[in-house]
Amino acid sequence: MSETFVIAQGGGPTAVINQTLAGAVIEARKRHKGARILGALHGVRGIRDGNFVDLSDLPEEQLRLLGATPSAALGSTRDKPDAAYCEKVLKGLRQAGATAFIYIGGNDTAGTQQILNDAAGGDIAFVHAPKTIDNDLEENDHTPGFISAAEFVATAFASVDLDFRALPGIYVGIVMGRHAGFLTAAAAAWQFDDESGPHLLYVPELAFSPKRFVEEVRSIIDRHGRCIVAMSEGVTAEDGRSVVENLVPRERLEFDAHGNVRLSGGDLGMAVEQALRDGLPGVRARVDTFGYLPRGNAGMINATDAQEAFDAGTFAVEAAAQGGGSVALQEEGGITRIRLVPLANVAGKTRHLPSGFLSAEGTRLVAGGKAYFDRLLPRRLKLAKPFV
Repeated sequence: MSETFVIAQGGGPTAVINQTLAGAVIEARKRHKGARILGALHGVRGIRDGNFVDLSDLPEEQLRLLGATPSAALGSTRDKPDAAYCEKVLKGLRQAGATAFIYIGGNDTAGTQQILNDAAGGDIAFVHAPKTIDNDLEENDHTPGFISAAEFVATAFASVDLDFRALPGIYVGIVMGRHAGFLTAAAAAWQFDDESGPHLLYVPELAFSPKRFVEEVRSIIDRHGRCIVAMSEGVTAEDGRSVVENLVPRERLEFDAHGNVRLSGGDLGMAVEQALRDGLPGVRARVDTFGYLPRGNAGMINATDAQEAFDAGTFAVEAAAQGGGSVALQEEGGITRIRLVPLANVAGKTRHLPSGFLSAEGTRLVAGGKAYFDRLLPRRLKLAKPFV
């Protein structure tokens, strides 16, 4: 019997998610001659609705070009299947004759694969291929999409620090990452020295106090004459809720199908600007919300990230032959190894920034964090340190 692979993409797009798609299609065609390969449009929604594009005969040259293009070429979704939805997805997979379903995405996507796998009864191989700029998948040293986004953030903050040396003041950049602080911490990856920005990091793993924030900014201004701040969109208040949830009335909050609060809007930035105006009147201050800019920037695709994403797609085809699971990028002796782990180890779980990456007060990157980013983001910028 010939193989039929169904491939879909879920969650937020990245700069290299299409490399994983290309890797899976090319490997499936190489390994399984005559295999039928279907791309589901907009994730599991496409499977439910029978909305597919046939990738079986797409020229490899076109696949390679697609891989080098940011964003999710098949379209994405944040639908979270319940039992009834799963039945419709399984029906769609069986109608398509699927022998394997490769779903490229983050921890919510892995959760969907776990639900489908448990409901299917073993006649289809369910594979989760990793993707997320948040870098928050358990069992992974880092995830496809993260390095490119982290390089964007590191470059942006190195540039902003130079700007504010020339015209001193306060700068706050609000960075994506939801409940994990990896991408925010990447802002400090390319500092010149201990005097360089960002001078303060605020990540979701540590409680955020607006009052303490203003005092810490004041202290940095007194010391350096300027203050550069990298703040995660998911910073949490001392009551454990996101700061956005404390600032915005519940009726105005937006939630996705997975129950996640929308964090990437401007409410947090406006609140931070107000806190700085009230606490440090007369000081030049700017707050920017990076929003979606880091996650799929065509000019900031890291070559290592692209290759690893492609390799994850290739390995996903092998994983299907082994019966399914979650593809994981793991570090061994400074080298990235790709391995297969159980879906349950990744599904719906969040990997947090290790405590050893930050200083005791939680606002500076220290040796553990610097070593991690030096390994993933070797300094590419060759810049002179300014006189000021």
